[in-house]
Amino acid sequence: MDIETLRARHPDHWMRACAIRTLTLDAVAAANSGHSGMPMGMADVATVLFEKHLNFDPAAPRWPNRDRFILSAGHGSMLIYSLLYLTGYADMTLDQIKNFRQWGAITAGHPEFGHVAGVETTTGPLGQGIANAVGFAMAEENLRARWGAKIVDHHTYVIAGDGCLMEGVSQEAIALAGKQQLSRLIVLWDDNGITIDGKVSIADVTDQKARFAASSWNVLSCDGHDPEDIDRALVAAKASDRPTMIACKTHIALGHAAQDTSKGHGALTDAAQMAAAKAAYGWDHPAFVVPSDIKTAWEAKGARGAKAHAEWKARLEALSAAKQAEFARIFAGEAPAKLASVIRGVKKAAVEAMPKLATRAASEKVLAAVNPVMTETIGGSADLTGSNNTKTADLGVFTPEDRKGRYVYYGIREHGMAAAMNGMALHGGVRPYGGTFMCFTDYARPSMRLSALMGLPVVYVMTHDSIGLGEDGPTHQPVEHLAISRSTPNTVVIRPADLVETAEAWEVALTAKTTPTVLALSRQNLPAVRKAHVNQNLVAKGAYVLEEATGKRQVILIATGSEVEIALKARAALEAEGIGTRVVSMPSMELFAAQDEAYRKRVLPGGPVRVAIEAGVRQGWDRWLLGERGKETKAGFVGMASFGASAPMERLYKEFGITAENTVAVVKSLL
Repeated sequence: MDIETLRARHPDHWMRACAIRTLTLDAVAAANSGHSGMPMGMADVATVLFEKHLNFDPAAPRWPNRDRFILSAGHGSMLIYSLLYLTGYADMTLDQIKNFRQWGAITAGHPEFGHVAGVETTTGPLGQGIANAVGFAMAEENLRARWGAKIVDHHTYVIAGDGCLMEGVSQEAIALAGKQQLSRLIVLWDDNGITIDGKVSIADVTDQKARFAASSWNVLSCDGHDPEDIDRALVAAKASDRPTMIACKTHIALGHAAQDTSKGHGALTDAAQMAAAKAAYGWDHPAFVVPSDIKTAWEAKGARGAKAHAEWKARLEALSAAKQAEFARIFAGEAPAKLASVIRGVKKAAVEAMPKLATRAASEKVLAAVNPVMTETIGGSADLTGSNNTKTADLGVFTPEDRKGRYVYYGIREHGMAAAMNGMALHGGVRPYGGTFMCFTDYARPSMRLSALMGLPVVYVMTHDSIGLGEDGPTHQPVEHLAISRSTPNTVVIRPADLVETAEAWEVALTAKTTPTVLALSRQNLPAVRKAHVNQNLVAKGAYVLEEATGKRQVILIATGSEVEIALKARAALEAEGIGTRVVSMPSMELFAAQDEAYRKRVLPGGPVRVAIEAGVRQGWDRWLLGERGKETKAGFVGMASFGASAPMERLYKEFGITAENTVAVVKSLL
């Protein structure tokens, strides 16, 4: 359908959609930067979605039962910014639109969660939005089963482009959604046939509709510029018992000289071409001006949600006071009051029993105590449930037949799992954690980075955390992965040494509000190192004195996780020779760095030789060895400087020199 026909048949719709197109052109031109084509091409789809289907209330952007709208094709950010401005979100002012991509504006180049009311997730890295959406839809299904459809009953809508569907994470997400029959998930594919390099056909021949159908999705098509056809497809999608992909056939940069070309993907700033496009639209208004009748019509669409929101609020208030308080708690991300006493109970029992346990098994013991009282947790594993020890007896399994189940079999989909957990955390009301091997943080890394960027309290249970996993060899032995995780801003990495430290690590993770936690857990059994109970959470301090020197303090050994045992053995040998040695357990560098200097100085005073022991690379350790009152001439590291090897664990530690004997030798060389 050509522009003249569209204008003639649907004049009111056309002008409302063109408000999106012209705001996009004006903002991108003012910034001399951005992506114009997608918002121009998908303006009709977005207009129908927001006007006729999306349940939202601009006056209450975080209303728990709103529909979620996710712009997976985040480069087209002016689409969502325009919609938020037009429908009346208070913080999306015209000045924000005019300052698109500028310092201090909330209108960043790609939409960022937490910056803008109405932006549900940070998108831009392609494929992330559609993969997050699977987690949103899973959270909705679980909460609806637990709370009833009167309290939780909404859809998740996604606009995705060819780039989203080419990224590998999209297949992980699509397959998971199809298996779980997430019928409240609707993906609107911007089928325009264009990428940055040119036509999609130069790089891809995939039949996307057949691909979704093969993963058990409902697949529909529509003319992405005909509002009646778009509406028909959305009505049908909402009636499906499976997730739906709607292939919306569109023209990128509709009405512009760059229409249907790769140039249309990017910044369209030529003044004459902009004027010609606006003329084709029938838009005769200055830059950034939306006529009052069009703006009023859009605001009326936004105001429509107030009634649905008020009706939902009345249903919530009909619940008992206790249920209302519980609902508020889980959506506020607050841990239950019982959590602290449960953790204390695990710690007391551990000190009494002094079990020799792998910290992955210790983690399972903690979860067995925590999950019954923290019923918002949703666990899972990327096909390593028995190895990650992430499933406890009370959880049940999340399936189409049991939406109350709280354990997810993600399959071999580390990236999709991490992205789905981000979606769950963003949705609210649930606390996701998921496991794989520490080495496969590589596969989950883009989503883990976005957990940190968005400040989401997702828990990554990463087991088999060193060469200690043994015979599987260097492909599975993570030597650099602790350093990679620690180098990521706003991420807390905890490598506990025994059951007590593991319990404290989980308490830190489950009370976090704005940071993801990476739990690095051992495959091999470790002796108990905490021998006396204290109520205080020492892991929350990041590092603490585990054993003190008996005489003059000449040496400080600093270790994490499985190597704390080695530090204690080295201390015994050094003390036997009259060399006063302190052992510091440092489960979390990030948490220790956050302590005040006075505390850090008490733990790491200047003067003694310092040697760190960790079965990973040295990167990240020099702050604690050379800084914080340390000296290069009195600092050493016992750890890895290469990849691992395939052999039993005991042989590997010996061959790579991560032993008490080698630690003693390093210490003596520095004294």
